[in-house]
Amino acid sequence: MLSVGIDVSKEKSTVCGMRHLGEIVFGPFEIAHTESDLSELARMIVRLDDDTRVVMEATGIYHLPVATFVREQGLFVSIINPYEMKIYRSQDIRKVKTDKRDSMVIANYGVDKWINLREFTPQEDVYAELRLLGRQYRFYMESRIEQLLNLTHLLDYTMPGLKSCFSGWSEYSGKDKLCDFVEEYWHYDNIIKFSESKFVERYQKWTKKKGYQFSETKAVQIYRLAKEGIPTVPSNAPSTKMLLLETTKALREINSALFAILTRMKELAKTLPEYPVVRAMSGVGDVLAVKLMAEIGDVRKYHSSKSLVAYAGIDPPPYESGKLIGTNRHITKRGSSTLRKIGYEVMRCVKANGRSEDDPAVYDFMLKKESEGKAKKAAKIAALNKFLRIYYARVLEVYA
Repeated sequence: MLSVGIDVSKEKSTVCGMRHLGEIVFGPFEIAHTESDLSELARMIVRLDDDTRVVMEATGIYHLPVATFVREQGLFVSIINPYEMKIYRSQDIRKVKTDKRDSMVIANYGVDKWINLREFTPQEDVYAELRLLGRQYRFYMESRIEQLLNLTHLLDYTMPGLKSCFSGWSEYSGKDKLCDFVEEYWHYDNIIKFSESKFVERYQKWTKKKGYQFSETKAVQIYRLAKEGIPTVPSNAPSTKMLLLETTKALREINSALFAILTRMKELAKTLPEYPVVRAMSGVGDVLAVKLMAEIGDVRKYHSSKSLVAYAGIDPPPYESGKLIGTNRHITKRGSSTLRKIGYEVMRCVKANGRSEDDPAVYDFMLKKESEGKAKKAAKIAALNKFLRIYYARVLEVYA
């Protein structure tokens, strides 16, 4: 029995081989993430002719090339959750943090948890690409929120109150009405230089050109805001137009990236056999379906529906001591925050759409929890737990 612990860094790793009772077989020593070094490591392990398991801690994406290469050499590879390794490492009274020490701790973990180690299996290409796109979508969305806050701040100087008149970026069409309008006018002075009727006429032509629905009421509302609003930056200041147009340009670039990513996610998701099943679930539309599939991935990697719920971090752990059985328990939040956010959005859609005759289970369960006195947010999380169990069962049937 040989446990090989690998402490993975960005461009190199530290390796240690350990047998039962802490016997050091080799290392710790460093290897570079190159084909020659990894091949030499694999050959050395094979020459030892022992029942070997290679153990490493998940480190973002840095561990993936090492784990994939070593696995391709026919060796057993197990990836450990960083939090689990942190708890294991904290058992030592003396706190030492070096790469060599970490590789020894990981190797020792492999010896102690030998029978519980799960073999690493790379995701299929479609699921791996979907997950990468999903994470990039979240990154760009966070950037968009920051850029939108900046635009809102600038509009408070030149067009106070305008933002409430327009909806934001549409995930379905890729259009952003606020950006389009700001690029056209950018200051209230550019509106009030026309009469109200003239502005309404120009607004109608603008909506037709951009492909938006015209509303005379909205045009009059904007004109009155311009008349009564008090800009704090003059329109003739050299930097006013430049700042607003550059901000909308940056926001438009982010919108374009988001739309391109989402389009590609839809193309990939539709090639998977479970897409029609996920799309047909209550509260799930074209956009939420691909987001769910990207974050959950292949359901066959979860050993049960409880495992999927735990991955979302919405499983309240049991709390018992003697005769005490805790009932006021909180969710762990130890899983994917992205999946929790997507799932909560699905629950909002379930509630907003009302009861579906074809798929009423989640909606009815949510109302049941609310009738029991649960807060609306807590009821949605409880309903999400049920939704994920149903998701697991239905998608698993596709691969049965």
